[in-house]
Amino acid sequence: MIKGVKIRKIETHSDDRGFFHEILRDDDKLLKEFGQVSVSLTNPGVIKAFHWHKNQDDVFYVLSGKAQVVLYDLRKNSSTHKELNTFAMGDNDPKLLLIPRRVAHGYKVLGKKPLMILYIMNKSYNKKKPDEERISYDDKSINFNWSRYK
Repeated sequence: MIKGVKIRKIETHSDDRGFFHEILRDDDKLLKEFGQVSVSLTNPGVIKAFHWHKNQDDVFYVLSGKAQVVLYDLRKNSSTHKELNTFAMGDNDPKLLLIPRRVAHGYKVLGKKPLMILYIMNKSYNKKKPDEERISYDDKSINFNWSRYK
């Protein structure tokens, strides 16, 4: 596992009316500070990869659909530098994924329905000076084979 990455199963409270999930609590101590919550919808088969942040930690939670999430550690001083992690995430297996700053991340939407993903960040997005660096989904140094995931 890439150093600093955390994944936590989400407990489901359900009955004949439906279900309830507690996604993130202040006593989880995943984020040291709160910045913003956003939702994104991505169509089936789309790859959104890779990007990373200098100062921002991300938490992913899949609301609907499923995705293959890929992480790549860019931190030169990390014991897991250049390591790759993959996580299957979906509404049928609720999990919370903490992605530390300077860990590149992206995902591919699997199956036939769109992915709706909730992003929780420790910093608000700054339109004038975005904390976001991009790497191509097919970057040779990462060398990830997206085609094996459908």
